[in-house]
Amino acid sequence: MNEKSKSLAERLARHFANKVEIATGPGQQLVLEIEPENWQEIAIDLRDLPDFAFEQLVDLCGIDYLGYGQTEWDTQDATTGGFSRAVEGIDPGRFSWSERPEATAQEQRFAVVVQLLSIRHNRRIRLRCFAPDEDLPMIPTLVEVWNSANWYEREAFDLFGILFEGHPDLRRILTDYGFIGHPFRKDFPLIGNVTVRYDADKGRVVYEPVEIEPRVLVPRVIREDSRYKTDDIDLAADDAAEKLAGKSG
Repeated sequence: MNEKSKSLAERLARHFANKVEIATGPGQQLVLEIEPENWQEIAIDLRDLPDFAFEQLVDLCGIDYLGYGQTEWDTQDATTGGFSRAVEGIDPGRFSWSERPEATAQEQRFAVVVQLLSIRHNRRIRLRCFAPDEDLPMIPTLVEVWNSANWYEREAFDLFGILFEGHPDLRRILTDYGFIGHPFRKDFPLIGNVTVRYDADKGRVVYEPVEIEPRVLVPRVIREDSRYKTDDIDLAADDAAEKLAGKSG
């Protein structure tokens, strides 16, 4: 952590005391872990206090930690060369609903991450808040603090199903009005829940259950054939060169 970040972290810890947990993320950026009950209060202080002055919300997004830390790739026993790794087919999106994985590395599944910018002090900070209830993930809205959060929160609701308490117009923004589910959730089927087509007899678009079976996409495999045997290729090239030399002589 550089001196500027260290100084800011000390001021944040002194002001907010035990209301935040401060960590360092990628690029040495400060990350504040905040509980939902303190979410709006801390956001207002970060915006209004001259010592912080984070006047701009740059981005807000949802995160689903279902299956976090798990992998469908066999990387432990893989060789160091070629395409020897294989798909195990157990990762989120490739399973039946009754056999869906759990978020083993995180106590809470859904979180909201916010990126803030202080133009006055030329610095950035990241906030993260976990929704306490996995079945009905909800945290307070930040629209009244930063108006730019409006559509970002609608996007997080649409794609992750995270609710923002107090949002003035929380409705879908990217998917269709009749869309079922939240497509960025890791337990959402990779093939979707319904298929859409135009019915000529009814004269309108209709929704029907998906008929495609989920499948694991296996990576390309280099097979043993002459194209990859360099010794044979070199030998053939040498033979061709000798024949050309004999003809020219």
